Amino acid sequence: MTTVEVFAPAKINLTLHVTGQTPNGYHMLDSLVAFADIGDRIYLSTKGPALLDVTGPEAAPELSSLDNIMWYTASQFWKPDIPLSMALEKHLPIASGIGGGSADAAATYRGLLLLRNVAEGGADAIVPQPEDARKLLQIGADVPMCVMSETARVRGIGEWIDPIADFPKLPLVLVNPRTQVSTQSVFTQLANKENPEMSPWPTRLDDPKELIAWLGQQRNDLQAPAIADCPVIAEVLDAVTTDETCRFARMSGSGATCFGLYDDLGAAQTAAERLTVEHPDWWVKSGSLNGGNLVEPQLIRSTT
Repeated sequence: MTTVEVFAPAKINLTLHVTGQTPNGYHMLDSLVAFADIGDRIYLSTKGPALLDVTGPEAAPELSSLDNIMWYTASQFWKPDIPLSMALEKHLPIASGIGGGSADAAATYRGLLLLRNVAEGGADAIVPQPEDARKLLQIGADVPMCVMSETARVRGIGEWIDPIADFPKLPLVLVNPRTQVSTQSVFTQLANKENPEMSPWPTRLDDPKELIAWLGQQRNDLQAPAIADCPVIAEVLDAVTTDETCRFARMSGSGATCFGLYDDLGAAQTAAERLTVEHPDWWVKSGSLNGGNLVEPQLIRSTT
């Protein structure tokens, strides 16, 4: 029996420009995406019977069902004649605009590659296969970028991914008001589907101050319709920006999770503690962006 552990980091849309819509209804995006050292953990084992055990502070009964995105991913990339059981340690809120389901699917894919390599007597290292790209995109538009889990400019419907090197490690706070937002509803309420793409990159993308100043000139085109659909998002943004140590705040994805950026991790932790006291019903976490170095699957047990 072989078991692997994979980290599934939260995906943060630092910007999200909706630039068009395809004839079949998909929205075209231009987004700066980064990943946090906050996320779920996935465990995959070559043992039976087939089951998905869900634990953790954000566990919910529906996540254990057979229509979980992890099972669908396994159906695409795992041989049915080899036993497989999975466990999800859920830390990210459901339907929260930070790619929780897509991150879990991407982590499942990376873990399955390692399990397959070990089962076939190959090396522990894994390399996502180019021929898998189409299947991953069909699982979810965010899944390919979550497989990479690197800071990147993402365009199209999620298939054009350009990694960005030398991105600074930015301390942040994530806040979700425990309200699920329908992505479909938010896109429907977006009146203008053809908006300008992001402006040219700052001269020093690795300079936090210059980067944050540039972020302030960009947009999340879904933020206004999401607030119209879920007004508490505006309350979250007000609560985050009230702290004078917060350098920048915006909603991620289609919401309702918002993020605040800070100069150092201590300031982020203090802000998170304050928000937790003031809003005990909210989900609040502090950490850092650029945590993509944590996503490589780990072989934690191999026995005969």
